[in-house]
Amino acid sequence: MRKFDWRTFLRNNAVTVMFVLLCAVCLLYSGQSASFVMYELFGRLSRNAFIVLALIIPIVAGMGINFAITIGAMAAQIAVLWVIEWGVSGLPGMALAALLTVPIAAFFGYLIGKLLNKMKGQEMIGGLILGYFANGLYQLLFLFIFGNLIPLKAPGLVIKGSTGVANTIDLSTERGFKYALDGLLQLPFVQAMYILFAVLAVVTVVLLLLKKMKPVKGAIYLIVMAACVGLVQIPAVADIFSMVKVPTVTFLVVGVLCLFNTALLRTRIGQQFRAVGQNRTVANASGINVDKVRVIAIMISTVLAGWGQLIFVQNMGSFQTYGAHEQVGLYAGAAILVGGASIRKATNGQALLGCVLFHLLFIVAPAAGKNLFGDAAIGEYFRVFISYGVIALALVMHAWSGVQKKKNAKEALTT
Repeated sequence: MRKFDWRTFLRNNAVTVMFVLLCAVCLLYSGQSASFVMYELFGRLSRNAFIVLALIIPIVAGMGINFAITIGAMAAQIAVLWVIEWGVSGLPGMALAALLTVPIAAFFGYLIGKLLNKMKGQEMIGGLILGYFANGLYQLLFLFIFGNLIPLKAPGLVIKGSTGVANTIDLSTERGFKYALDGLLQLPFVQAMYILFAVLAVVTVVLLLLKKMKPVKGAIYLIVMAACVGLVQIPAVADIFSMVKVPTVTFLVVGVLCLFNTALLRTRIGQQFRAVGQNRTVANASGINVDKVRVIAIMISTVLAGWGQLIFVQNMGSFQTYGAHEQVGLYAGAAILVGGASIRKATNGQALLGCVLFHLLFIVAPAAGKNLFGDAAIGEYFRVFISYGVIALALVMHAWSGVQKKKNAKEALTT
């Protein structure tokens, strides 16, 4: 049996381990109750997990973190504007916005992919700059074209006494779709967990009977689920989740995206994503149209990011017209890296773990900063610093691993 190497584990998961420790320390000094933290955490997960999962496909395809998902968020906000203008509210309004987002985001994704193919190896910085460039066009569209060249008649959409779209778009009005998804079915945490584990247990048993899953693995899954059910029977544990109301349909949609990512990567195009991500030269020699595959990866990511932004805004109930999209790429990229992903490899589990740790720190850091240093702003500054720092650390580690590979290859040639 191979001996577990702690040094290798810590080196490969340094960012995740650091965040676990930071979250533990901040939670200890925040003074917030565990039930409040869980309540806030589930709210953040419901509105942010989808957009973090949208980053996986480009990473697998070797394009790094797709900071251009900011443009997908812009596409979604354009769709929201039209839905409110037409007065389609509630779940039909959100469904229409999702439908409109597809062609807009897919078109933008196609243009992004084409441009990134011209700058291979620099996709992340290219995506970041593209986001800034697109933001300028977005401001022009919303400040001058909408409400001026293209009239808007819906109340509250246009800046009073001027032209252009209002600074805040309110989705809680009769024309909006606040909680269109979240409000469909909300269950207490324990009840939602029972339903989830019952479904997973049935699926596990079926896979075991069909011999599609190893008995040991299936037994572990069943034991873990039984242990979790047993834990929530303890009053102290149940109290931690007492405030949590799970937006079941929203998390179901997140689960469907996880299944989509897994299933897609097992298809022919998914294998092509992996091949291109591992080595473009070899992939091209095997007959894969590398540029086309990369464009498809970016298009999928951009459309998914647009849908993720719709989930975000319906949960918030409103959004800042000119700023809601600006930090989407940064925060989603930082979250997936926190979970142990790299700019070359990412999984659903890493994306979800990173989302939990990243937003947990966002919840507890301000209160911890206030209790430790007498100023909540210190916690705010700290978490913003962490957002940029984790991305910088990932890039440094990637560059270092590249240097090490070249060094090892050179040594192998000389021996």
